[in-house]
Amino acid sequence: MALAACRRYLRLILTIGNINTTYDSEFSDFTVATNILSFDYSQSKAPIINHYLSSTHSRTFAMAEIPVFPKNLKDYGYAFDDGGKLRKLDPKTMEPTNEGFDFNISDDPQYNQKRYEALGEVINQYVYELLEKEGLKRIPVPKESNVPLELRSFVFACDKAFTSKKLLILIHGSGVVRAGQWARRLIINDNLNSGTQIPYIRKAKQLGYGIIVLNTNDNRRVIKGISKEIAGSEDPHRHMQTVWRDYIQSSHAEDIAIVAHSYGGVCTVKFAIENSKEFKNRVFAVGFTDSVHDMPAIGCDHLIQFNILMADLHESEHAYAVSQREIHHIKF
Repeated sequence: MALAACRRYLRLILTIGNINTTYDSEFSDFTVATNILSFDYSQSKAPIINHYLSSTHSRTFAMAEIPVFPKNLKDYGYAFDDGGKLRKLDPKTMEPTNEGFDFNISDDPQYNQKRYEALGEVINQYVYELLEKEGLKRIPVPKESNVPLELRSFVFACDKAFTSKKLLILIHGSGVVRAGQWARRLIINDNLNSGTQIPYIRKAKQLGYGIIVLNTNDNRRVIKGISKEIAGSEDPHRHMQTVWRDYIQSSHAEDIAIVAHSYGGVCTVKFAIENSKEFKNRVFAVGFTDSVHDMPAIGCDHLIQFNILMADLHESEHAYAVSQREIHHIKF
């Protein structure tokens, strides 16, 4: 269909009378019950519209509405209770009830999905605040750049991250999760303890570790309506390389432990292969959780052996053997 063909274009500029109106091709549908616009395509200055619709003198369509979702949990009607579970708020008392998140609130599946994704953005900010409450601070990636801070990526680190001899690095998986999260689904449908890295951070602080929380999926910024890659954080691998180069390499850490979930394991293995000497000399333990990494048979001897080799040198140290829900201490 002509309209379907038009949607392939990033922007459509239509002239309606003397008014220039911009329509984003992100709209999945041009039909909605409100704001019906009638105009003459033959008068349009947009050649692509004339090309596809020249045989039609006039049509009527509607600009798709973009739902506006709340920017905080309270306006969504939700809050985390004392057990870290996401619960509906009682509209009268504004206290959490026993009802969890309701995905299907509309007959429109696309609306429900967009609402869920928007809630995920709210969750991102909420978890960032939790990290800050744990004493971690946001630091820019890359460290030195002419680019404004808001257009760079960032990670979270505690005050002693670069002065402590022991350092824990937390790396999440791929997808929509950001710093401090293991899984959005667990945060929303289970609780904060299983879905976030907070329990790991608290235990690391108890054991005297410095902490760095990577943000490997933070790869793009929208500048003047155009999505652009962040220099130094173009992808998860580049993000990890930049963080190590700018912060970890010059830190005082002699004993580094890494917890890597899902694709974070791929990032860890790739980094270890490309930086074998640095990795072998400083990393004494790695905990993979649901990792999807693969180790080639050649060139990875140091990865396979380093736990065994380092064991004798770190008899008093503790490493993390991590499950999705809890931390176990293992003495080497």
